[in-house]
Amino acid sequence: MSNSPPLEEKKYWELWTHPRDADAGDILVEKYLPLVSYHVQRISVGLPRNVSREELKSLGLMGLLDALNKYDISRDLKFDTYASFRIRGAIIDGLRKEDWLPRSSRDKVKKIETITNMLEQKLLRHASIEEIASESGFSEDEVCKTLNEHFYASVLSMDEQIYDQDDDSHSHNIHDEETLTPEEQIVKKEWLNDLEVALAELNEKEQLVLSLFYKEELTFTEIGEILQLSTSRISQIHSKAIVKLKNVLLK
Repeated sequence: MSNSPPLEEKKYWELWTHPRDADAGDILVEKYLPLVSYHVQRISVGLPRNVSREELKSLGLMGLLDALNKYDISRDLKFDTYASFRIRGAIIDGLRKEDWLPRSSRDKVKKIETITNMLEQKLLRHASIEEIASESGFSEDEVCKTLNEHFYASVLSMDEQIYDQDDDSHSHNIHDEETLTPEEQIVKKEWLNDLEVALAELNEKEQLVLSLFYKEELTFTEIGEILQLSTSRISQIHSKAIVKLKNVLLK
């Protein structure tokens, strides 16, 4: 099946690709700008409030413009796919360079991790949020928020290996992203098995919130309306679920 754009859009791509027609470029940017908003919304979940969403949008727009300049219309690759990779990469790269996690949060993470390790050695099991909060002096919400930010920082550090490659590598990764080596297939299967075990440890509401957010791509507000809970309560459930997953997947 061809990934060629519709005829009307193809006309603008041809005008942009060859004479670099500015009006055609503006039309294409406007058409794909919702991709920037989409990735900003997805990435901003779990980030601290000191991270400006407008700054994330600026980073994402830079990624979109980069994609627009480097996209090869002759390739059998949808621009949405290519642009999404560039947009997400630009945002994540910007976050890493800005060191978005405040010093106060890093100090909290260090204290919570020390207490968590102490409790788990003592209890010989994973420590609960309630136990960590009681021992640390932080509220349960503070523990969830801090560990959620730390979990996201870990995800960013893993993404770093992907987005630090050169342009040719970017194109290669996009083109072959569905093709896994035998070794990668084994690792992916093991990871999915671990994830399945981790998800089974979540309660029904936590599983539902993660499903609605990651699979159905609903916002916390929309999920709250469905479950008749406040947005902050949905955020708390999401954070607790992420913490539980972190205990299984990142240890």
